[in-house]
Amino acid sequence: MAFALLTSVAPVYGLYTSFFPALLYMLFGTGRHVSTGTFAVVSLMTGSVVERLVPEPLQSNGTIPAEAALLEAQRIGVAAAMAFLVGLLMTGMFTLHLGFLSTYLSEPVVKAFTCGAALHVVVSQLQSLLGLPLPRPAGCFAIFKTLASVAEALPLTNTAELLISGFCLAVLVPIKEINNRYRSRLWVPIPGEIIMVLLATGICFASSLNTHYKVQVVGHLPAGFPQPQLPALHLLPQVLGDTVALTFVAYAISVSLAMIYAEKHHYVIDPNQELLAHGLSNLVSSLFTCFPSSATLATTNILESAGGRTQLSGLFTSAVVLVVLLWIGPLFYYLPKAVLACINVTSLRQMFLQFQDLPELWRISPIDFTLWVVTWLSVVVLNVDLGLAVGVVFSMMTVVCRTQRAECSVLGRAGDTEIYKPVKHNSKCFEIPGVKIISYQAPIYYGNRSFFRDTLSQLVGLNQDGEKHEDQAPGIELKMDISTVESNVSVLDKKPGSGTSVQAVILDCSGVSFVDAAGAHLLIQVCVECQKAGMQIHLASCNAGVLQTLRSCGLPHHLPPQQIFVTVHDAVSYLQQTMESTEMKDPTIWV
Repeated sequence: MAFALLTSVAPVYGLYTSFFPALLYMLFGTGRHVSTGTFAVVSLMTGSVVERLVPEPLQSNGTIPAEAALLEAQRIGVAAAMAFLVGLLMTGMFTLHLGFLSTYLSEPVVKAFTCGAALHVVVSQLQSLLGLPLPRPAGCFAIFKTLASVAEALPLTNTAELLISGFCLAVLVPIKEINNRYRSRLWVPIPGEIIMVLLATGICFASSLNTHYKVQVVGHLPAGFPQPQLPALHLLPQVLGDTVALTFVAYAISVSLAMIYAEKHHYVIDPNQELLAHGLSNLVSSLFTCFPSSATLATTNILESAGGRTQLSGLFTSAVVLVVLLWIGPLFYYLPKAVLACINVTSLRQMFLQFQDLPELWRISPIDFTLWVVTWLSVVVLNVDLGLAVGVVFSMMTVVCRTQRAECSVLGRAGDTEIYKPVKHNSKCFEIPGVKIISYQAPIYYGNRSFFRDTLSQLVGLNQDGEKHEDQAPGIELKMDISTVESNVSVLDKKPGSGTSVQAVILDCSGVSFVDAAGAHLLIQVCVECQKAGMQIHLASCNAGVLQTLRSCGLPHHLPPQQIFVTVHDAVSYLQQTMESTEMKDPTIWV
């Protein structure tokens, strides 16, 4: 009911939106702990469109005149049209199997997005918590605009509503903590929300707070269900742009919550099936004058903390809403809106606790930590839809940057084993004399080919013109001694491990997941340059896709199949045998 007010429609439409989507998601959804219905961010985005198309204020309490009734019908017509279009878009995405888009929502993006969205929810509830008549800002910096409006309107704070909010928070927060800390010892969680709703409604009715102290109450809730009808389809072109953004935000919220609780309780969701579930929920519920719905932060947390384990919990949620719609609804006339706002705020506690994970995230991966901070700041500072877009784009940029500057290292043999590891200081791995083993742990494509070529040339000793450096690094000089002296003839032999010039290069492709056309042509160019410099290049551990691309680009004309090996050790064994046989047949003789 509180989120219906954010949508600029009557509170009863919030009950409708909490009833029909929950039933449909129970039948088609895969998130066992997800509760669908009204969500503050979705309601705010919908409400901004409603306010733009039907800007006149809606009277909330008292007898509704004919003009206000007409405005209410127009407002819910806009909201229902948006729900219908959201359902069509999600169902179309399901048909096209676009559920894979959820793979771009990495864990840091998901958690930062939900945490930032939770802050939007809290700020949006300040109007009800303080009883302030605040304007509704839209677009970027909406949170700061709201806070500025609150600061300006603080002298107009309704003292009675402020006391109600303070009392509710003082009761609900400790109850939440008790339920969370002693969950294993309690048979059932303490129903703090129900207690507060009944207590506040009774006190407001007995004291007439709405009359004497101007406390905002829910007002009249008509009993029963609305007649099914088609939404105002002629409004679809006017709301198309806003609805597309709303669709992606609603899907991101729903899949993010489903992913978080699926990971927490060790099960798997189907992102494509989630599209169908939420698409049908919005499509069908729009026929019953409902506004756009999604998975909800508050009720999902309540459901999970209450011990819900399957989608069947949606049936009991709908049953409670059904009882309210048919019989109990009129009794909530005196329920203060501040109590609903307090329930929503305290239910978001778990989302804000995600800040505690930041130190560990920094220790594990500074890049993921940066991604979390950038996404959260974008959601808070810009807006929910723009913040999500910034987070996804920044996440993909980090992947691109990692592949552009991937590790390119020299491998050495670990003892007498067939294991090859990067050669480091004080390492037990040693390089094979005359052989340079290069490992590249990233795909070779147009974005990193220049970096790959420069690094490879530096490691094997090629200059910019593709020619071999004459002076090698220290320790690479050819060391020889006299092993045989007969008749003033000495045969000079190269000692193993003494360091020799590079005669062959082995490129370990085990970390190369794919090669595009630009990367394949670069490898061919590197092969030609190494051959001109007197070095043979060999490939090892190439997957089938990489080999197919290289063959299609003409690599066999420059690199015979005999120089492609299954493993690095196979290539090393072949080169050692070749080099030994060459030394035996053609020794260097000095007279």
